[in-house]
Amino acid sequence: MKNRLGIIGFCHDENSSFMRGTAAAPQLIRKALFSDASNLWTESGVDLGQPDIFFDAGDLDQVSGTDATAAIENSITLLLSQRIRPLSLGGDHSITYPIVRALAREYPELSLLHFDAHPDLYDDFQGNRHSHACPFARIMEEKLVQRLVQVGIRTMNGHQRDQARRFGVEVIEMKELQEGLELNFDTPLYVSVDMDVLDPAFAPGVSHREPGGLSTRQLLKIIQGIRVPVVGADIVEFNPQMDLLGITATVCAKILKELSAVMVQNG
Repeated sequence: MKNRLGIIGFCHDENSSFMRGTAAAPQLIRKALFSDASNLWTESGVDLGQPDIFFDAGDLDQVSGTDATAAIENSITLLLSQRIRPLSLGGDHSITYPIVRALAREYPELSLLHFDAHPDLYDDFQGNRHSHACPFARIMEEKLVQRLVQVGIRTMNGHQRDQARRFGVEVIEMKELQEGLELNFDTPLYVSVDMDVLDPAFAPGVSHREPGGLSTRQLLKIIQGIRVPVVGADIVEFNPQMDLLGITATVCAKILKELSAVMVQNG
């Protein structure tokens, strides 16, 4: 039971600032994960097809405003109460804030590893403090994590640099990324993967394409190098409307598999 991972989808994109569509992602990621085109063995040799690993908690359909924040947080709290670690499928990046709120009650010494082209540290964006451009400002304001490390950032502006300094965020910008990057943590870890951290050549199905990002292999290598317990993770900002050949859905499924393997091995 200790390796039980709960796949839960949040069909929520009302806090997207540029285009909608990410609410349709969870079902397509599941379809790609369980597709006969591949299998459920991971690169590290974990067989995710064993019956005692995945629990499918279904999807939370589109809800609005503060109701969405509360519903997401309550859904994660319920999984944690059953000793199930959440693997959340977005949806836009605003879902990470209520997820981390729930986890922080269970794990007061929590670190957060965030993969993204964008730091998402705006105090508010277009008048919305719960925009998908703001979740990490909310997380840090409430001191929900002891440490926030951001990898792959390549859209920093002045305001967000100020925010990063204010909150003590460790930012590894893409232009500074070293091959063979190893990140060391000494507390339980939450991992948040925004699919636009990848170069659009590897993941075209996103709303905010930003050239010059990670390759799929670079991202997987960093994930596979995690050596502490991963108590939850999310994959967000996959927009099926921009994924005409289904490439990004397949990449999401691959990332989900390798995250799951780390959660099982470091459980």
